[in-house]
Amino acid sequence: MNRREFLVSSAAATSLAALGARAADAAPPREDFLRALVRANDAQIPGLLAKQERRTGHRWFGGMPNANGIFSAGGAAGLVSSLTNAACGPDSAYFRSADLVEPLQLAVSHLLAIQHEDGTIDLPETNFHSPPDTAFCLEVLCPAYVLLSTSPEPALTAVAGHLGGFIRQAGAGLVTGGVHTPNHRWVVCAALAWVHSLFPDPKYVRRVDAWLAETVDIDPDGQFTEKSTSVYSPVVDRALLTVARLLDRPALREPVRRNLEMTLYYVHPDGEVVTEASRRQDRYRRGSMARYYYSYRSLALHDGNGRFAAMAWQIERTAGTQIGELGAFLTEPEFRRALPGEAPLPTDYAKVFAHSSLARIRRGPASGTILANNTTLFSFRKGAAALEALRFASAFFGKGQFVADKLEVRDGRYILRQQLDGPYFQPLSPEQIASGEPVRMAQNGTLAIDGRAARARSNIQNYEAVVEVTESGGTFTLAIAITGTADVPVAVELAFRHGGQLEGVEALADTKDAYLLRRGTGRYVLGSDVIEFGPGGAEHTYSQIRGAAAKWDGLSVYLTGLTPFETKLTVS
Repeated sequence: MNRREFLVSSAAATSLAALGARAADAAPPREDFLRALVRANDAQIPGLLAKQERRTGHRWFGGMPNANGIFSAGGAAGLVSSLTNAACGPDSAYFRSADLVEPLQLAVSHLLAIQHEDGTIDLPETNFHSPPDTAFCLEVLCPAYVLLSTSPEPALTAVAGHLGGFIRQAGAGLVTGGVHTPNHRWVVCAALAWVHSLFPDPKYVRRVDAWLAETVDIDPDGQFTEKSTSVYSPVVDRALLTVARLLDRPALREPVRRNLEMTLYYVHPDGEVVTEASRRQDRYRRGSMARYYYSYRSLALHDGNGRFAAMAWQIERTAGTQIGELGAFLTEPEFRRALPGEAPLPTDYAKVFAHSSLARIRRGPASGTILANNTTLFSFRKGAAALEALRFASAFFGKGQFVADKLEVRDGRYILRQQLDGPYFQPLSPEQIASGEPVRMAQNGTLAIDGRAARARSNIQNYEAVVEVTESGGTFTLAIAITGTADVPVAVELAFRHGGQLEGVEALADTKDAYLLRRGTGRYVLGSDVIEFGPGGAEHTYSQIRGAAAKWDGLSVYLTGLTPFETKLTVS
């Protein structure tokens, strides 16, 4: 288990004082869901115990290897969280089980053994002596400490004593340690807030205030800098809510509200979240809403927000036990209160998010996304059926992958445009050579870019591609027009998710999962959900255009032609 994996199962909690003061009057609202989380956690315990390194004398004794056999603090922290939730959860089959005491003690001893003198730990995949990854570990270890330290079982409170030593030392590292990325600031702040709530010291608060003085990086649309809708936006939301709660900073809830309001319009009909505009590793990946559950539920309860409550319930239905919030249910009394009544979620809208160069249109089960500054200009969902990317490229000097500079919106039309030129370069003048102007070549054998700037241009070729998207009742029409230099090969790719069946297309030789739509309308069928697209057209079979983005990992259907190229493609 690495950082990104245990983020999914991370726990959140409240201070020891709040736990003692309010636990008596908290009543779980949906017993069936809470029991499902307990059962899911119980079900993984035997496998975790089997994987834990138990050979005496082993270098990583007590640790947890990942799929590649590498041990990390993140893996051990995830193990501590899961075992603690079982040992301290009243509905668990392992409640107060003596069988979990030794594995817990070994895991905590392992954490202490691999912790550096400065309090930090390593993320072996990429980061070493890493304050941010230390903070991610504390996100799950601090709630575990709350449960262990308040347990009536002396053996479990003894484990808490050792875990507290790790937490204190980690807090010292975060008081001076730095970060890599924008979200790290808020994760570090949340970890420091946790440490302060358990072991109060003003130095933790001063460090939080130093980071918060930079102000939260949220744009007018309600999106954070990284635009990472399935990974880091929910991480930031949770971190800010943690600081707001533990350090009494209510103003920090406002950026979270804005992000959660925006995200309501990023949700597909099947409960996945749009990831195409992300600047991080989740770009183009399937995006679950599971990580947003904590924030939607927390603010639904705090604000009495019916739409947030409805989203929390929808996430329960669509993500199920992917929601790793058992620790929050066990340790945060406010989190266990009954949600307010539901208010309708937006399912019929056309919204433009200018700061992300993105438009979202949803009509019930049909959901479309239009993007600039992106190789994917359009994606579409109909129920569970997914057109994950519509892209096109031309062979124009190896740089004809369509990426629009901006998204224009006029009278219900969404316009994307790209302009290119293809020059050739003249010899350097005698004066340039005499003055010592170098003849520069690049490593790949072409003229170096800065060398080209010194040369006169000739034989200039021009290229313009314009896409105009319109929508009516969930049916999208994409008018694509490419003008300029004639007879340039073009290939339009419609990339569908693996798992469905294509109809009306023919397989392309020598390219796996690649098809041609020569004429008429094609269909992509997944269960009872169907996406229709067309009309087709094929002047050639050159689908893997030089300079284009690599074929999508899915079922790719191509339309092809030569410039001047025009097509009016309908997707519904």
